[in-house]
Amino acid sequence: MPRKNFSVDDWVRRYLKEEEPRSKSLIVSVFGDAIAPYAAGVWLGGLIDLLAPLGVNERLVRTSAFRLVEEDWLSAQREGRRSHYSLTASGIRRFDAAYSRIYTPPPQDWDGNWTVVILPRSNGDGGPDRLELRRELEWEGYASPTPGVLLHPAAKTEVLQQILDDLKLAERAVAFSARSLEGFATESALTLVESCWDLHDIGSRYLTFLQRFEPLHERLASLGVSPAQAFAVQTLLIHSFRRATLHDPRLPQAMLPTDWPGLQAYRLCREIYRVTYRPAQAHVRAVAGVDTSAVSSSRLGMRLHERFGGL
Repeated sequence: MPRKNFSVDDWVRRYLKEEEPRSKSLIVSVFGDAIAPYAAGVWLGGLIDLLAPLGVNERLVRTSAFRLVEEDWLSAQREGRRSHYSLTASGIRRFDAAYSRIYTPPPQDWDGNWTVVILPRSNGDGGPDRLELRRELEWEGYASPTPGVLLHPAAKTEVLQQILDDLKLAERAVAFSARSLEGFATESALTLVESCWDLHDIGSRYLTFLQRFEPLHERLASLGVSPAQAFAVQTLLIHSFRRATLHDPRLPQAMLPTDWPGLQAYRLCREIYRVTYRPAQAHVRAVAGVDTSAVSSSRLGMRLHERFGGL
């Protein structure tokens, strides 16, 4: 990216050309960040208008929305020739689980406890159960050091319980808290971290985010943004940060390399978001007809003003 003398529009165009973000992923970012906290959903026409300046044409919006319905992120209701899209219960749960990774700082302290989940073998359909549980828990940052066992050092019990309930595995899975026995080397736990999570790849994602958005942050301080520019920047900001942080298991500070870039990336995201938040709200209200002065009754709405330590 150029280091100086570029406009916000230049930056957006360059980002779209170099990154070529997937339309389905952009829709997920827009729904989670700019629609769901205020309203149950949005008309398809409004979604098309929001995404057009980001290089997503009407055909791609329709196709991507249809696929998100198939994947149980969105539900669609028709009213005449119009379609209204809203989050499913599964979509809300996924966004709510992602909230902490995107809008709250990485964990610092650790009490030494691990959350361990074991799914016992069964004589019938154990295979599909294991695969589905592993997929859901890995999305939450768990790792599987051996088949049938998943673990995490900073897991949220309520999220684990919800996943087990949704998969109807609460009666079969075994979940418990564990810690290293006294006298065992701390290095063994760090070795386990290295074998379970690819911190090099995750750190590279954060560094790419920093390289992309630091020059923009410097320019925003002097240029300012229009509502349309603020929405574009904020959408691409959350889209990029989400791609990095959703691969991050959010391990405690003691388990991370000393030069870990995750906290710096979070702080940069927070600073840019605080610049774009209000004008981006105005753009969503004007273009998509979403009342951003209201807050939805969902958990996503209730946590809106807590983002990045308060907006």
